[in-house]
Amino acid sequence: MAPATPFLPTATDEKTLRPSFIRDEDERPKVAYNQFSDDIPVISLAGIDEEEEGEGGEKRKEICRKIVAACEDWGIFQVVDHGVDAELISEMTRLSKEFFALPPEEKLRFDMSGGKKGGFIVSSHLQGEAVQDWREIVTFFSYPIRARDYSRWPDKPEGWKSTVEWYSEKLMNLACKLLGVLSEAMGLDKEALTQACVDMDQKVVVNFYPKCPQPDLTLGLKRHTDPGTITLLFQDQVGGLQATRDGGKTWITVQPVAGALVVNLGDHGHYLSNGRFKNADHQAVVNSNYERLSIATFQNPAPEAIVYPLAIREGEKPVLDEPITFAEMYRGKMSKDLELAKLKKMAKMEQQEVLKKAGEVTAQPKALNEILA
Repeated sequence: MAPATPFLPTATDEKTLRPSFIRDEDERPKVAYNQFSDDIPVISLAGIDEEEEGEGGEKRKEICRKIVAACEDWGIFQVVDHGVDAELISEMTRLSKEFFALPPEEKLRFDMSGGKKGGFIVSSHLQGEAVQDWREIVTFFSYPIRARDYSRWPDKPEGWKSTVEWYSEKLMNLACKLLGVLSEAMGLDKEALTQACVDMDQKVVVNFYPKCPQPDLTLGLKRHTDPGTITLLFQDQVGGLQATRDGGKTWITVQPVAGALVVNLGDHGHYLSNGRFKNADHQAVVNSNYERLSIATFQNPAPEAIVYPLAIREGEKPVLDEPITFAEMYRGKMSKDLELAKLKKMAKMEQQEVLKKAGEVTAQPKALNEILA
């Protein structure tokens, strides 16, 4: 007997969500996918490469000031005039949509479940998820170049490999430029944050969020902060990216801006700045009207890179007790996330068992009364 095909959100016409996708009430969306906010700044990078002296220098200083303020406030902002060709973004978008429109068996040739490094999967590559996210993803590990495993890069649609290579290079260059701004703001050399990554790696994650039958019960991507240094995200015009800065009490939906890239600072960047720059706390919601596409490039430090503040301002204490490697930091973060999810799941099961027993207890006297009547 042939093995059953895994469930794919893109290949279902079910009218209700499967239990594995239903989130607890406190994790469900509070704000609609299209209830947009303009709280997240949109910053033009036109002039950022000007010389620091003269009129051009003043323009550059203003751009840098806006970037620093956004990182101190939200840890998230959008950039336009960023130098990434619109035609390249359009081609990445077209190829991505074509991939997710392939038959399930074509996508599953690159199934990355079971720990494979790169490829296609539903929800997340993390093992032991308590609840699944309503999305399909395809991942490419693109930097360092010597570590690329093209056997894990899907071979359809034609032309995707060369486009991803080009896109990866442009996004890596932009990320390093933005890290240079933050390095200078910390009073360090422009290369300080990039060098702290040792040998920066980059992971491209293409997210596809299909229409969802019950979007009020689930998430496209659960609440989290990125573990790495800096993330650049292209999102289409549908909407669904949400951010919070009060621990999840209130949420805003980031306004999609044509041609813009969203910049999220991750945990590594947060720690290197000694907490001065926020690690963006975010999630993605889905809807029943439109499918949504986003393309994220995660710039992360090498596993052996040391995580510890590079600059500690007067009167501050280090946000970390002692230096650790990024590999240790990442493992600790993932283990904590999975353990919290596991504990929450166990608590929910125990609560259901208590309610069930309480129901049996209250039901028993009623039955006896009926018998004795």
